[in-house]
Amino acid sequence: MTLKNKIKKRFSPAGTGKNVFTCLVAAVFAACSLFLATSFSSCNIYKFNEATVPDSIKTVKVNFIENRARYINPQLSPRLTDKIRQKITGQTKLSQTNSDSPDWEISGQIIDYSFTTSAISGQQVVNNRLTVAVHITLYDRKAEKTQDYDVSRSFEFKGNQSFQQAENALGDEMIRTLTDEIFNKLFSNW
Repeated sequence: MTLKNKIKKRFSPAGTGKNVFTCLVAAVFAACSLFLATSFSSCNIYKFNEATVPDSIKTVKVNFIENRARYINPQLSPRLTDKIRQKITGQTKLSQTNSDSPDWEISGQIIDYSFTTSAISGQQVVNNRLTVAVHITLYDRKAEKTQDYDVSRSFEFKGNQSFQQAENALGDEMIRTLTDEIFNKLFSNW
């Protein structure tokens, strides 16, 4: 059979249906394989909402997050402390306690709360930045081990806003972001 006849036979109307069906089956199989591969592999990579807590740890005490920064936002410490407590009880199996001997004891300090200029245009301040840094200490009473973590986050705001306006506008975002960062440092091992 000549090459011309082979080509004719392969792409003739009778063979076309078979070739299209084969291609469709191959495409569906490839798509399903890709979906399953990414689904299973992503389970091992992203653990943002999973808290890793040893089975032996049952209780936690979250001490008041002290404000040791030069500039003090009086609302930040109580709101951050409360939000961390809520997130721990809501997303872990740990029970909050006020006893002197919890399995884990978490304490912390706000060590930086500062404003800087982040963008200038035509000798005018266009953007400012609020930076907040928190130092967290986790004391594992059962293992008699202490771990320290530092979390720092910057928040941009328009240069025409006062610091008080920026604090009010950014308050909820600051608390949510810092709480998530602290929780991930403490419980996600990443």
